[in-house]
Amino acid sequence: MAPRTTTARARVLTDEDVPAALAVCAQDPVAAVLASHRLEHAAVAGLRRAGGEVWGYAEDGVLLAVCWAGANLVPVVPEGDPALLRRAVEAFADLARDRGRRCSSVVGAARPVLDLWALLRGAWPVEREVRAHQPSMVIDTAPSVPADPRVRRSTPDEYDLVLPACIRMFTEEVGYSPASGPGGPYEARVRTLVEQGRSFVLVDRAGTGWRRPRVVFKAEVPAVALGVAQVQGVWVEPERRGERLSEGGMAAVVEATRREIAPTVSLYVNGYNTRAVRAYEAVGFRQVGEYATVLF
Repeated sequence: MAPRTTTARARVLTDEDVPAALAVCAQDPVAAVLASHRLEHAAVAGLRRAGGEVWGYAEDGVLLAVCWAGANLVPVVPEGDPALLRRAVEAFADLARDRGRRCSSVVGAARPVLDLWALLRGAWPVEREVRAHQPSMVIDTAPSVPADPRVRRSTPDEYDLVLPACIRMFTEEVGYSPASGPGGPYEARVRTLVEQGRSFVLVDRAGTGWRRPRVVFKAEVPAVALGVAQVQGVWVEPERRGERLSEGGMAAVVEATRREIAPTVSLYVNGYNTRAVRAYEAVGFRQVGEYATVLF
């Protein structure tokens, strides 16, 4: 491990620091949306009810970088000053070592995530996977392809249709099932997104090979802050892949999200998933940066 370059320490922020933390995130709202989403909630309800805590790195009394610490660890360090990046990440790593791993992933803009993990590797349990190259993409105009009119918000009475699709997507993407039974945290998250109108689906009620209605396309918009809405959980039923459902489906999600939630729609995608990258590009998404994720 390289020697430390600074003696400055990170600290756990308080409710009084939330406006300054949001100002740090506002320097790159797309890169910071996972943290700023929680901070905007904290600005209204307080950090205690926001589901985690926020760490801050300051110099000369000025907050320069933040890190959301909850189910995910999300470092936010503005780009442009490599020396600041190094100092802030070292400070966050010290605090993370002291407090131990409580998160299921480290995720966010690639450089802070990967530099932070380089300092934590060995002090925290071994990672399960590192996804170092995840294009961060946005669209802030009308989609380039027609929206699929069948894609719409799911309704609370469709929860039992939506949940299995969400579990299948998560298991396929991450490698294990998030299900923990009725009332579990993942199940509660899915239900909340449905109730908030942040869950979009295409339901096939007469599919070949099954008798019951089934979700064949889905996406959620769980993170919204500072004028940016991040789409997650995009999934197409495996038997229906190759029909370009994701293009028309994402166009519908973009239209509804820009009209009713936030003017800029973002997402991040595994760089090796070239089919998905091409589909998003066809819809009109463009790459503006890169994310990385460390999974435990």
